[in-house]
Amino acid sequence: MPDYEYLYHLMVNAAEDAIATLEGGNVWAAKRILIDAEQQAEEAYLISAD
Repeated sequence: MPDYEYLYHLMVNAAEDAIATLEGGNVWAAKRILIDAEQQAEEAYLISAD
């Protein structure tokens, strides 16, 4: 069964990091943070769904 608490924390932390990065003016780095977190969450979900 997927660990939804872990997935939630992963995505919330990434959102916070992306917001801080946007405040610094770096749109592309913020985008990369969110994409990386999404990929990590997808991988973790798929591994735990086996």
